[in-house]
Amino acid sequence: MVFRFKNNINKNNKLSVLSVIWTVLLLFATQISLASFILIPMDDVTQTNHLKAYGITYWSLNKGNKAKWLLNYEGGSFLLEDNEATRNECKIRGVTFNVISDTEAAQILAEIASPSKNMEAVVLEKAPKIAVYSPKNKMPWDDAVTMVLTYAEIPFDVVYDTEVLEEKLLLYEWLHLHHEDFTGQYGKFYGSYRRAPWYIEQKKNAEKLATSLGYKKVSEEKLAVALKIRDFVIGGGFMFAMCSATESFDIALSAEGTDICETMFDGDPSELDYHNHIDFNKTFAFKNYTLVKNPEQYEFSSIDMSMKRKGIRRTADYFSLKEYSAKWDPIPTMLCQNHTMLVKGFMGQTTSFERESVKSNVLVMGEVESNKEARYIHGVKGKGMFTFYGGHDPEDYQHRVGDPKTELDLHPNSPGYRLILNNVLFPAAKKKKQKT
Repeated sequence: MVFRFKNNINKNNKLSVLSVIWTVLLLFATQISLASFILIPMDDVTQTNHLKAYGITYWSLNKGNKAKWLLNYEGGSFLLEDNEATRNECKIRGVTFNVISDTEAAQILAEIASPSKNMEAVVLEKAPKIAVYSPKNKMPWDDAVTMVLTYAEIPFDVVYDTEVLEEKLLLYEWLHLHHEDFTGQYGKFYGSYRRAPWYIEQKKNAEKLATSLGYKKVSEEKLAVALKIRDFVIGGGFMFAMCSATESFDIALSAEGTDICETMFDGDPSELDYHNHIDFNKTFAFKNYTLVKNPEQYEFSSIDMSMKRKGIRRTADYFSLKEYSAKWDPIPTMLCQNHTMLVKGFMGQTTSFERESVKSNVLVMGEVESNKEARYIHGVKGKGMFTFYGGHDPEDYQHRVGDPKTELDLHPNSPGYRLILNNVLFPAAKKKKQKT
């Protein structure tokens, strides 16, 4: 009797322990199902800070977490792994987020996967290493990309001619070109600012740098830099450029071996028939353009539409984004993610691109159709890709030399700045072959 009694106690103890284990497992499973993912909505109503939401996603990827970009779902929302650190980071940065269960996440992904929905869930694999090509000394104007990367708290390195010529671009996946003049004409500021102290200093520093790198002319040194950047893209890099960097980059490539600079820029006249030596086969995006020879005219070529924007008032200046098939063309779909299809226009030295000057193999993702001007274009070069974005600052309509910088705290939901950050995050995505 005693033996049987002890055996029953052991059985009861075992049952009790098993019961506790199953209860703990059930509670653990329930907890996981109730809080498995963080959904960061990107629609126009819910999200309080669109720009910092990109920074959160980049930060999460940089920590080794998994993420998905939900194309065309609530403005291009992000689905992140749920953990306390990410929740806290969202709260600190003022980003709206929702904690959802794995069941809810599965339902969202099932909706996105439906053939009837123009949506796609793109896996984000690794945060790209970012470089900004920019002068090390302070410039008299601001760079929108540098500002938004800083605001979104996305880390980047500043590189310039020395680093580029020393092959340092091999360390990066993504490169932004500051508003640079790759033609050696000092931004074509000669007409208005040749006596300004900052212009004189800029010219002096550029000549000193070119000499130190072994070049007789700034134009020759800038061409060498442009060729290195070209090779970076051909080798698989992602390049993003705005304003004059777009136009001057292609012009420099097309004028390789030809002197297009006047005496005040490089000490000798340009070649008389240089127009006949421009090779459009060497460019990334543009064709059939005419260079502006007048050194006092604040314009590089016929590519730019700044002086051709007939009848477009500031209050009515918008460009429209194109819609693509998320499942078939995820690349342009990613680059166009936004909470609106109409984006406020803004000026720059190169405000927009003459539609007829854009090569046929380049996608025009944003345009003013009535005026035949392209604002936002994308293309493939070798194994890499590039995006050109016209204008200087998406939230400063006509930024002038000496104007104060844009305070992005006043524009946390800027559609124009979102396009920049789409490009920053784009290299993190697992790519599918583009159909368009």
